[in-house]
Amino acid sequence: MATRLVDYAVSEGVATIVLSDPPMNAYTHEMMRDLDEAILDARFDNEVHVVVLTGRGDNFFCAGANIRMLSEVDETYKYYFYLHANETLSRLEQTPKLVIAAINGHCVGGGLEVALACDLRLARRGLARVGLPEVELGVLPGTGGTQRLARLLGKAKAIRLMVEGAPFDVDQAHAHGLVSDVIEAESTEEFHAKVHAFARRFTPPDKASLAVGRIKRAVQSGSEMALEQGLALERELQSQLFASADAKEGLLAFVGKRKPKFEAR
Repeated sequence: MATRLVDYAVSEGVATIVLSDPPMNAYTHEMMRDLDEAILDARFDNEVHVVVLTGRGDNFFCAGANIRMLSEVDETYKYYFYLHANETLSRLEQTPKLVIAAINGHCVGGGLEVALACDLRLARRGLARVGLPEVELGVLPGTGGTQRLARLLGKAKAIRLMVEGAPFDVDQAHAHGLVSDVIEAESTEEFHAKVHAFARRFTPPDKASLAVGRIKRAVQSGSEMALEQGLALERELQSQLFASADAKEGLLAFVGKRKPKFEAR
């Protein structure tokens, strides 16, 4: 039986997906297949409201694609490897549940491209480096990096960061907008505990996770559309939410001046 390269667990409404091929957690096609399966598991599980994606150990979130593997396969394999990786990250990005990258260590190259497909990126303060250094290998960030980075930071800034290729420490990455939040933690365990607590803020009964997921979908999908199409998508998602029990509870709680108790239905 093949060894699984991605671990999956659910606790308190949060699914934790762990890239598990230490020390570098570099991805192969086999890891991407396991990641794809974990994403689908999280999608179909009604008890999952938030997804946290992280790496095994305390050295690397992910070092990107496995360079040894790429050096040994032919051009056809490389093409379909990157095609499937792109499809997997797009599935992650379009899943209507909040996805948080817990950057526990170095997050470079394709590892950052994985993190860019997440909605929020929380990083542990320390010696970790964050960046897209592919230009040093004579290639470009080929798992969505050129597109997602430009959409996140703007074209000129994204181009400069990629053509210079120099990784940053976590605080610099935060200043550039690559990282959403920086977390102080004495250990990897403390970091993951703090990320889990953060993720729990977006789960029932305190938060309407259906609304959180639809906000994510409206932004992720709508930002790729013309304004009128984006507004149409927003109206459709809003109509779905108005039909939910959570919206009825939220409105009644507001009128009754009490705290709502959401059930994600």
